[in-house]
Amino acid sequence: MATPTFPFVDASGENFHTVLIETQSVEPPVKHRFVCLIALVLTQSTANAENWPSWRGPTSNGISTEQSVPTKWDVTNVAWKIPLPGPAGSTPVVWGDRIFLTSVDGSNLILMCFDTDGKEQWRQTISSSGDKRVRNDEGNYASPSPVTDGQHVWTMMGDGQLACFTVGGDSVWKLDLQERFGRFRIAFGMSSTPVLYGDHLYLQLIHGDGKANTQEAAVIALRKTTGKTAWKVGRVTGATDENEHSYSSPLLYNFGGLAYLVTHGADYTVAYKLNNGSELWRLGGLNPQNDSKRRYHRTLRFVSSPGLADGIIVSPTAKDGRTFAIRADQNGDLTGNKGAALWTIDGTPDVPSPLIHEGIVYLCNQNGNLRAIDAASGEEYYLERTERTRHRASPVYAAGHIYLTARTGKITVVKVGKKFEKVAVNDIGEDITSSPAISNGTIYLRSFSSLWAIK
Repeated sequence: MATPTFPFVDASGENFHTVLIETQSVEPPVKHRFVCLIALVLTQSTANAENWPSWRGPTSNGISTEQSVPTKWDVTNVAWKIPLPGPAGSTPVVWGDRIFLTSVDGSNLILMCFDTDGKEQWRQTISSSGDKRVRNDEGNYASPSPVTDGQHVWTMMGDGQLACFTVGGDSVWKLDLQERFGRFRIAFGMSSTPVLYGDHLYLQLIHGDGKANTQEAAVIALRKTTGKTAWKVGRVTGATDENEHSYSSPLLYNFGGLAYLVTHGADYTVAYKLNNGSELWRLGGLNPQNDSKRRYHRTLRFVSSPGLADGIIVSPTAKDGRTFAIRADQNGDLTGNKGAALWTIDGTPDVPSPLIHEGIVYLCNQNGNLRAIDAASGEEYYLERTERTRHRASPVYAAGHIYLTARTGKITVVKVGKKFEKVAVNDIGEDITSSPAISNGTIYLRSFSSLWAIK
């Protein structure tokens, strides 16, 4: 009898392997075949489910591989909606049957855990800094998103309190980043979400006093199980004024066997090696310094984080500045390097991060206009209006569609491709600046007042 193959999922529920199983030529009993069939179906179901462990999803680029995701919803496919104790712009993260998100609760900044039926499992107070709202109500100290590996969950608050818990809610460690690495000098609060990779938690703390000759910014790796510092490097760029302040988040580039940390802010995108923090490459020209042809913009602080895909990094700027695309396998100073550059275009999304899917870069401008660009050449395929209102959340992709979340609670669904096609506009009727999370066929939305599950 031929040796059949069966799918197998490892203990993490992530890796899908093929296992060779030697069998006898004797036909198994019917009961045994039935049990095997159930096990196979459950295994395939687990393999098809996908965790959303960080704010930009499993591959740090807003891409979901799930195929059964709703594009239109109303009361019939809102699985549940639960009230939250206060507002935040952080994205929920999901692992298995657990959802983690941050919130304000009176004067406390908290981390909450729910199961996928919407029942609260636990909550922990991280800080009592209060509901410090910035820019009216665009954000607060609960803006950074949590990150999880299915065993632990880490959360950082805008006041520098960083904590690690088991997924069951037990405290593992806690530290004050400002005590360890220096007082934050940033106008609207530290909103950067940490990156988890391997045994380390990576942070970008891009802030400063506005003077180029004093450098407060740093990139840091912490040991994830203890919180001890593995390495710290200064992030020197020569930026001045408000440009020393960055509201973007670091990202993990991890494609084709190449993995490194991408940081963004203070006039530069800079990549670092994960093992020791040595600089891999830097891209300047985002806000040119000492350029006789272009005046230095003194308030060009970055909010949008870069977009990542295999072989490409797309670096946005701010305030209708420029967007840069470079090859990802480079080293050294890439500023003005024509061999590293793919293209540069006028215009930038400002707050939402770029999304890259199958050779097309999608830029959702803060006013809701969606721009589709060829990833290799920079050729524009279209520029179309969606909801003409502020967009603060980053777009996500699932099952052939892009989800664009407006500040007013309207979520526009657009088909991917070179031609613009609007599929639906779904209105939850609540203010939202958080990006969607997608896991196990469910869209999770964190508005200022509620957590939604849409199936």
